Amino acid sequence: MKLKAQIMDAGAVERCVTRLSYEIVEKEGDLSNLALVGICTRGVPLAKMIAARIAAHSGVSVPVGVLDISLYRDDLTTISELPEVHSSSLSFDVTGKRIVLVDDVLYTGRTARAAIDALFSLGRPGTIRLAILVDRGHRELPIRADFVGKNVPTSQKEMVAVHLTETDGDTGVLLYEKENEN
Repeated sequence: MKLKAQIMDAGAVERCVTRLSYEIVEKEGDLSNLALVGICTRGVPLAKMIAARIAAHSGVSVPVGVLDISLYRDDLTTISELPEVHSSSLSFDVTGKRIVLVDDVLYTGRTARAAIDALFSLGRPGTIRLAILVDRGHRELPIRADFVGKNVPTSQKEMVAVHLTETDGDTGVLLYEKENEN
């Protein structure tokens, strides 16, 4: 992979997360039945960051859950014979809750679909919305994000990589050009 551009630096990511938090509060209104659920791996620290911003400007502490979708993916056998499975951790019952799923990049929509399936295996949420740091297009399923940090039109030959301090040691969003595969 060849680095093509830095789309966002740490400051831009912080601003997007803050804006997402305000948009969620504005759209949801009453926060008493709201919960954020981060999709492993980078959706989890993003959900925690959004929750911290919501608490800072609204005074309401919104619970954050961790959702592993590994076993709900439709491409499980093509990824690896032994997929890496994390554990889901939700300290609340999803039944009746207004859930905001949080992830780093929205691409084909398959991860979001798997996350919805995983949530429904835990109960029946009242609503499910989707918050994404970067929407790069190229949907294969009829899925759209309700809250988007940044839209980044890409080609199929490009890849968007989100880096977060918690998972990668630094924060930013990079655009890579895939090398020719012969």
